[in-house]
Amino acid sequence: MDESTRGGGQSEALRNYTLGKRLGIGTFGKVKIAQHKLTGHKVAIKIINCHQMRKMEMEEKAKRELKILKLFIHPHIIRLYEVIYTPTDIYVVMEYCKYGELFDYIVEKGRLQEAEARRIFQQIISGVEYCHRNMVVHRDLKPENLLLDSKFNVKLADFGLSNIMHDGHF
Repeated sequence: MDESTRGGGQSEALRNYTLGKRLGIGTFGKVKIAQHKLTGHKVAIKIINCHQMRKMEMEEKAKRELKILKLFIHPHIIRLYEVIYTPTDIYVVMEYCKYGELFDYIVEKGRLQEAEARRIFQQIISGVEYCHRNMVVHRDLKPENLLLDSKFNVKLADFGLSNIMHDGHF
């Protein structure tokens, strides 16, 4: 893991973590692997640039995603550990999924055996059902937003396009 940081605020804000390589890049930020300095626990940190977010008028989208993730604790939904706010960035500390996107896993394996595909599908349904029971619709389910943890369990991720359901409304 490297200690490189940009600007003065990031190193202080993330003083409990050692940042590593970039895992991915999104609309207004990037995701890096990190390790908690005291426990050694690996996490994924989504770094959202506030200026970029405001420029793209995405504040509500980010707020909604964080609000939803703070409420959810389910074995097949990505876990949010903490959110760190600075004047320039928002650091979203989340569960790290060792095997990355389901999309990459499917491409690598070619075709899944029926038993494995069934297990993965059941886990997706379990996560989606939990969302719906809690009046949340994901609205962006795709293999790129389904992550695989160290035991190849599915985790629903990227709730940026999600929304709250209201009875009687589409």
